[in-house]
Amino acid sequence: MKTVSCQIQSLSSLTTHVYKVLLKPNEKVDFIAGQYVNVVMSDKDKRPFSIASSPNSDLIELQIGAFAADSYPMQVIECIKASQASGEAVTIEIPLGNAQLRTESERPLLLLAGGTGFSYIKSMFEYLAEQKSQRQVVVYWGLREESAVYELEKTMATIAQLPHGKFIPVVEHMTEASAKSWQGKTGLVHQAAMEDIANFASYDIYLAGRFDMVGAIRGDFVKHGALLEHMYADAFAFI
Repeated sequence: MKTVSCQIQSLSSLTTHVYKVLLKPNEKVDFIAGQYVNVVMSDKDKRPFSIASSPNSDLIELQIGAFAADSYPMQVIECIKASQASGEAVTIEIPLGNAQLRTESERPLLLLAGGTGFSYIKSMFEYLAEQKSQRQVVVYWGLREESAVYELEKTMATIAQLPHGKFIPVVEHMTEASAKSWQGKTGLVHQAAMEDIANFASYDIYLAGRFDMVGAIRGDFVKHGALLEHMYADAFAFI
């Protein structure tokens, strides 16, 4: 791990509550797809966010969901806005995490995330597409409602570059309007995966989302044949 200063390349909104941050490191950084950074607010205040970009990118992308004015993530967004306005750098620690992509494996991949946990798996499937991976890659993205979906066409295009790639977005709650417009699956994202795949024993599985969600999925997936030694999530260290 190293401490690196980054210039803010851009800050934009993906949805009403999700922000996309692009950082340009002042020096070369190395990480493995699936790792994360700490945004350093102070010596005693370091906040983790998954890296959404491929290790091959010159920029570090973060996707930050901030749903309340003075919330933990919104404080980071406000800090980034202030730094962008003043031209100051943002300090990060990189790389962190033990749930990174096991690049030496040739097993089929199941990448599953809820909400902005999507950034964790995005880094992986972008990297795999760039590497022209021949592995089977199945990507599930769960969202509470259709309005929370972002960069859907871009994601579909990236995963389509994988010869054996498949992308399944799943919306949990449907309004009357979205029930007419949404063409994808509905319900709980991990249940959709269990309905589609008969047994998970052959898969390397990577999970991201709320800790309670990841904990519940781990238990259900083991019952569905998943092997604990082939399941990866940084949340496992805390649940």
